[in-house]
Amino acid sequence: MKPEIYHTLGRVVGRGFLLGEEEREHFRMLMRMCEKFTGCRVLTYCLMSNHFHILLEVTPVPEGGISDALLLERLGVFYGEAQVAAIAKEMEEAAAVRERGEFELPPLDERGIPLTREEELAAGRREAAARVEEIRHRYTRRMHDLSWFMKSLLERFTKWFNGKHSRSGTLWEDRFKSVIVESGVAARTMAAYIDLNPVRAGMVSDPADYRWSGYGEAVGGGAKGNGKKARYGLILTVQNPETRDQIAMDSWKEVSRVYRRAMGLALVRKSGRVGAVISGHATMNEAEYLEGATADRRDDVLPDLGMAGMLSKRVRYFTDGAVIGSKAFVNEAFDEARQRFTERRKDGARRMRGSGAAAKGVLWSVRDLRVGV
Repeated sequence: MKPEIYHTLGRVVGRGFLLGEEEREHFRMLMRMCEKFTGCRVLTYCLMSNHFHILLEVTPVPEGGISDALLLERLGVFYGEAQVAAIAKEMEEAAAVRERGEFELPPLDERGIPLTREEELAAGRREAAARVEEIRHRYTRRMHDLSWFMKSLLERFTKWFNGKHSRSGTLWEDRFKSVIVESGVAARTMAAYIDLNPVRAGMVSDPADYRWSGYGEAVGGGAKGNGKKARYGLILTVQNPETRDQIAMDSWKEVSRVYRRAMGLALVRKSGRVGAVISGHATMNEAEYLEGATADRRDDVLPDLGMAGMLSKRVRYFTDGAVIGSKAFVNEAFDEARQRFTERRKDGARRMRGSGAAAKGVLWSVRDLRVGV
């Protein structure tokens, strides 16, 4: 199975501006903890004062399953040493019973016929193995899963927030939204859209200056710790390698250059400044923007320039489109969920209109948002 990518969005109830600096720091800490516990990967994110965006890669369960050692390591993220040790002991005891053959089973099968000793041992081992798996499943069912990642993150943050502010009740407006995103161009575009949130809001002119975003953390956090994690997520998004073995952390400089171009930012610094071509923050014209590209790459840069202009606006498709990607990707997702649509609907891919029109022929949506796009 291949990893699946989702753009998730959640808003504070009443859309009040409740998430200050301390709240955003705590949310990010919990997000990273959930990432380690579940085995999912945060590609990028943006935490605003009344909502959040996360581009999340939900990875499949490792081939061969989650080993006991890895399971206990992940449990250590949220549980104390004593509780992890108790879980480990419970698993060991169940496994030991299986190996020793110390079972307490009725000597008859389901037909009332006496079991041979070999049949008793086989039945007992099956029961003990099922007991071990039941213990493991209690925790592994919450891993490599979008819903469990978001449930853990939002519930833990709400509990902390309510305790800190002496409040009760829900903190989030309805259930979080999610959009399935194809890897490659669609994921890179969605990531740029997410990291440009504070620029669209007029908070900063360069997304690198915003602390609570994937790109801001990748730039400001450096090559270690969470800065390294943020860089890894963006390298994964931009390069889109076939395997994790092909990820090269020393490629960050080139990846950052490509990513800045996708966001509509200058390829080079001129006179000590970065020129942004996005609407409302234009300090560089098209000619200056292209100056940073070699002649043989300008044909690649111009389409990016058009897409970057699109990202300067709110694009409803990126939050309400359900599925975003190439025409083939969207149609494949439509076929898998065919029962959810009427018989009159022949295919899934719909052209993006309005503020998403710049992506025509490149990105498609499974929803046709005709109003207010």
